[in-house]
Amino acid sequence: MMLHIIPALKDNYIWLLETSNQHVIIVDPSESQPVIDYLNQKQLIPITILLTHHHQDHIDGVMALKNYYPNLPVYGPNEINLPINHITDHSEIMIDNQIIKIIAVPGHTIGHLAYYCKPYLFCGDTLFSAGCGRIFEGTYQQMFNSLNKLKQLPNSTIVCPAHEYTLSNLEFSRHILPNDEDINAYYQQIKHQTITLPSTIGKEKRINLFLRCDEAFLQKQFNMQNALDLFKFFRTQKDNF
Repeated sequence: MMLHIIPALKDNYIWLLETSNQHVIIVDPSESQPVIDYLNQKQLIPITILLTHHHQDHIDGVMALKNYYPNLPVYGPNEINLPINHITDHSEIMIDNQIIKIIAVPGHTIGHLAYYCKPYLFCGDTLFSAGCGRIFEGTYQQMFNSLNKLKQLPNSTIVCPAHEYTLSNLEFSRHILPNDEDINAYYQQIKHQTITLPSTIGKEKRINLFLRCDEAFLQKQFNMQNALDLFKFFRTQKDNF
């Protein structure tokens, strides 16, 4: 398999996963024309669209792509109000002989899904590099549980979030933990890069505060009783950063 990345809008990414014979799965097309242009340029054939959640900057390109490729199937959660294949009780789907595991990750939205096609994880607005999504519809507990699900994937998992927020997330992390060696080293590594993704689960366990809430010394440093309380503290601090 091969991964392709298409920048879109202000800071979105549209991911393409090439499975075989130039077939590609499109993830969260926020726009249609950049995808059509890229597919034509690379002579790639779209076989499926996967959607993580209902926000417009993840689905706005869907109908134009379906008009351009009339037989293109689209899968996504029930919360998306479009004529697509709504995923209800499926734990996995098979696309082009590839098993796509479906992971419910509520928090950013209630119905948010992530897709894991080993070793690739398409996590929408749940997990970012060095950060996580805002909690718009769910609860802190739901988002915390969702991140912990993703954290259990192998360290080699290639993380493909939907936005380029790495630098701003690291600036927040350095504000919270100014002496953290891993965070500072990664900030210096990527601070002049335009595209910092994809990441890996192993890297995120080192540089992402929201995946480190179970660390006892952090809970002690911020006078928190447990990992969830620390997660709430980090998330509220980031919301106002």
